[in-house]
Parts: sequence; structure tokens; C-alpha cells
Amino acid sequence: MKSYQFGAYGAPLELAETPTPEPTGTEVLVRIHACGVCHSDVHLWEGYFEMGGGRKLDVRAVRELPFTLGHEIVGEVAAAGPDADGVAIGDRRVVFPWIGCGACDLCASAREHLCNRPQALGTHLDGGFADHVIVPHPCYLFDYGDVAPELACTYACSGLTAYSALRKAERWLEDQLVIIGAGGVGFAGLQLARALFDAELIAVEVDAAKLEAARQAGAAHVVDAREDDAARQLKRLTNGGCAAVVDFAGSTASAGLGFRTVAKSGGLVVVGLLGGSLSVPLPLLVLKDLAVQGSDLGSLQEMTELMALVLSGCVDPIPYATRPMIEAEASLRDLEAGRVVGRVVLTN
Repeated sequence: MKSYQFGAYGAPLELAETPTPEPTGTEVLVRIHACGVCHSDVHLWEGYFEMGGGRKLDVRAVRELPFTLGHEIVGEVAAAGPDADGVAIGDRRVVFPWIGCGACDLCASAREHLCNRPQALGTHLDGGFADHVIVPHPCYLFDYGDVAPELACTYACSGLTAYSALRKAERWLEDQLVIIGAGGVGFAGLQLARALFDAELIAVEVDAAKLEAARQAGAAHVVDAREDDAARQLKRLTNGGCAAVVDFAGSTASAGLGFRTVAKSGGLVVVGLLGGSLSVPLPLLVLKDLAVQGSDLGSLQEMTELMALVLSGCVDPIPYATRPMIEAEASLRDLEAGRVVGRVVLTN
């Protein structure tokens, strides 16, 4: 088996060749066709998340090195253990990577994506920057129909994360939705919102190419967050405030702008992990009856709902570019530098 691994945090990815694992029990061996590159991969590669105020959340202790990143995985079943029912060799599937320990209350309540002892592929266990991966059970494999595999893999994270966040924001949704950030997850949010809601979509970004892509994808309005009057523009477009705002960037600036944009009795859902902190005036939180909610990944049930929506044909694709798996490290660096519109997808 070939994989591209890092042996130290921030170090170059190196090609490793190891024996291809053999599945046992309910396990399934998937031959990887494609794997998306997510901004979370950059954080995991660096070993920390920015917390604001000079603080960092150290995540280096949760995995053994060398490690293989990659959690947006699509491929075909190459082998299966004797207890892996419901799959056949050659089945083409998207892999749900957000696997829990299977023994805690969160896992028992169908929230294993939030498990405190996760066994997630590409974040805690070796993932998809490789040519094979072991999936512990067929329940984590999803049919993607006639969708291009290079697009289908993105639904395992960018699509699922966006879907879960939009479902949370739906409780406040009226006739408009503000989407902050049009990166891989944000762009998925834009396309999914078009399929899910009859609402005017307003996209906010700091990158001109992404703003234009959002406009071309159907955003009714786009706002350049770099402009000094960005907050005033949003106030004008939303008649004083929007009931539902989703921040797919997750930075100090984006969350602050989102908070200022929320209307009374509305909600801000923060999804992105660029990092920083949000300073919230507590009287405003009370006097405007506001809610601020985080949204992390998505559940197995939400993945089921998302893939049904995708297979219905009503979700337009996000922009993506394919590269050979050998360009995994270069793709991480391009993503870190903000040079990617949509998704880069690595292929075997």
C-alpha cells in the first residue's frame, strides 16, 4: 500500500510503502479513487488550531506519527471481512469518516461524529492520502450513483459539514440567508442552500475569485468583506439585519461581522476553523435575543439525508480541480495560502 505521510508536524509529506491491510470481522478494504483536501488537513498537519489572543489548541497528542491525512474519501470495495454484510467487491462508495468509539453516550445517541474518543479516518486514524483504507463497517459506505467520484468525495466533509450547519440555521431562517466564506465548505453551503431553501442568498468573502464564483453559482448578492463599509452593505441588503447567518470562515473578523449582521431573535452559526475569538457584548446578546451556535461536522443520519438529496439531482456541484496523489503536500500549501477555489481533489 502506498500513502503520503508526515513524520513530524509541519514536515514534508513522504511516500510510504507498507503491506496492504486485510479486513477482518465487519471491516471493508476500500481502494481509494479520490480524496479531497480540506482546510482541516492543514490544521492537523500543523498540529494546532488558532484560539485567538496568542493561544493555540494543541492537537498533536491524539495521533501516532507517521500519519496519513485525508478524510474526504471515495473508492471501491476491494475486500471485505466475513461479517461485512451488504457490500460486494467492486461497489463504488463514499466513505463517512467521522467514526466514534462505539461505546459512549454520544455514539449511542447517533452523535458519534462528536465522540470524545474518535476513530475518525484521516484525523485520528490513517486516512485517504493513500491508495487503500480500512473502513470498520459497511454502514459507513454510501452509494453516490452517477455523480463524478471526484465530486462525490467532497460530500463526506465539505458537503456534510455545510448540510448540518444549514439545518441548524434553518430554525431562524426567514427570506434571506447570509453565508460568510466561500471556500470549500462555504461553497458547498451555498449550493446546498439553493437546493434546500427558498431564500435570497448573500455571500460574503475576502477573495475576488471566490466572490465571482459565488455570484456565478447563484448568490443574489455578494459582499467583499475587505471593504470598510461591508457591515453597512449587509445592513442595507438585509433591511437592518438577517435572521440567519452562517459563518463558514470562522475567524475573528468573519464571526464579528456575522454577529453584527444578525437580526433580533436571530442566530449565528459558526462553522469554520480559521481561528481567533469572538468578543460578544453581553447586553446586546440579551437585548437582541440572539443565539450563537457552533456546528461541527455532521451525523451519520445527516450523511444519509445529504446523499439522498445529492442523488435526487437538485444539488449543483462545487468547483473542484483534480491533481495526482503525489501532489498532496503542494495542495496543502496552496490551501494554506488561500490559492484554492472550491476543492482540490487528489486522485489515484
